[in-house]
Amino acid sequence: MDKRPPRLPARPPAPTVLTAPSPVEADSAEELVTAEPETPDLETSGHSGSQRGHLRLVDDIPGSNTDTSAAATSGHEDDAADGSTGRAWRQQRAASRAERVRQLWAFFEGANPYTNFWLVLGSAIALSVIGLTFVLSSTSVTGDGDPFTIVARQAMWAGIGVLGMIFMMYVPTRWMGGIGWAMMLLSGVLLSLVAFTPLGSDGGGSTNWLQIGPVRGQPSELAKLALVLWGAAVLAKKGRLVEQFTHWVVPFVAPGALAVLVLVLAGGDLGTSLIIITVAAALLFAAGVSLRYFIAAGALAVVAVGLLMWMTPYRMMRVYAWLGMNCDHSLDPCHQTEMGYYALASGGFWGVGLGQSRQKWDYIPEVHNDFIFTIIGEELGLLGTLTVLGLFAALSIGIFRVAFGTDDQFTRLVCIGIIAWLSGQAFINIGMVIGLLPVVGVPLPFISYGGSALTITLLAVGVVLNFARRQRLQARAPKRRRRGTAKRSTLAPR
Repeated sequence: MDKRPPRLPARPPAPTVLTAPSPVEADSAEELVTAEPETPDLETSGHSGSQRGHLRLVDDIPGSNTDTSAAATSGHEDDAADGSTGRAWRQQRAASRAERVRQLWAFFEGANPYTNFWLVLGSAIALSVIGLTFVLSSTSVTGDGDPFTIVARQAMWAGIGVLGMIFMMYVPTRWMGGIGWAMMLLSGVLLSLVAFTPLGSDGGGSTNWLQIGPVRGQPSELAKLALVLWGAAVLAKKGRLVEQFTHWVVPFVAPGALAVLVLVLAGGDLGTSLIIITVAAALLFAAGVSLRYFIAAGALAVVAVGLLMWMTPYRMMRVYAWLGMNCDHSLDPCHQTEMGYYALASGGFWGVGLGQSRQKWDYIPEVHNDFIFTIIGEELGLLGTLTVLGLFAALSIGIFRVAFGTDDQFTRLVCIGIIAWLSGQAFINIGMVIGLLPVVGVPLPFISYGGSALTITLLAVGVVLNFARRQRLQARAPKRRRRGTAKRSTLAPR
């Protein structure tokens, strides 16, 4: 019996393509001899390559795919050698980043005037409702017997503010400049009464309240809106002349903004003074004033604020408390900030529940005013505080989109000034609550207790809604065609 392993069937020979010899190769007798390819089997397949020495295959032709791939490889090596491939990749990445930035900027600018109107109105109303809710929560534990006394007063001022907002929304836009001039004169008179007459009332270490019979308010809140409207009217009227030093100084800085600042400082209200400086700087920047002036003015403002704080003992006590240097003082200046930390820490992520705050039981001074954000953090937790921050961001984005939805310089300046006012005041209030800034006594817009502050803030929102409403009407109105020109279909080829 044959015990040899069975032979496998021979594989068919691979087709070999013969090419015609070149004239140079025809001169050689060795290349004219061709041999019949033998069928390779499993035992001799390793030597089959040596039996194809006189054959020229397609892939051996000069200029074939092998040469092309080699040339491409050498080309890539040359590109890698001179760095062109890396430069192209970096340029592509830079173009991709620039495209994402353009898309984000297009979202902020906003091309839909209908969305802008409801974004501003919805966020403002939501913040006001949250404010009334937490004024009720933080003042319901007072010992006067009626937990609804303070919130009812705040709700009355909120109703007046909503009526004022509706009025400002339907006032003709061309009247806004004149309203700014009237508000500027009125706020100057009221601030003078606060600073230089017995009608001024103390509150929080400064004389910034005006008491006329049963009515008590802060004229400095009216001065903020007046400065925005009046300053925007003046700077828009000057146009390109604001690039010159004398034109942006007179009359906006002096005597306008400087007079308001001096009257507010005469009452000792440093927090409102910082807001006035922020609004004035934002208006000048949006109007096109050169940046070199901001460097000098910023350095001067920092020095002036430092001197004011150093010259006032109770302000320096707040700075030392912020730095943790005099917490053992008899007046316990660190108590308010520390209790605020405890409230925020005990809230966690979800909070202890609406109305269930423990720190509002006389542990935190001014809990319904400057430190109301701590009660939001305790009762609604981190989620509630992020919701409030998101609403402020939505309001700022909506106002920003209204500003860039028009070519009117006055509209843009008013919107930028209101953004600087509301967002800057919210940043200072939240910053002092979380320990980022010393306590300066600035309320949180829409949320802190204060009738005059809430009313004037809603009036400012009404001004923005006036501009947004006008943009909606312009977008809704059909564009007029020239006489004698036929209407072109949008589906017709261009």
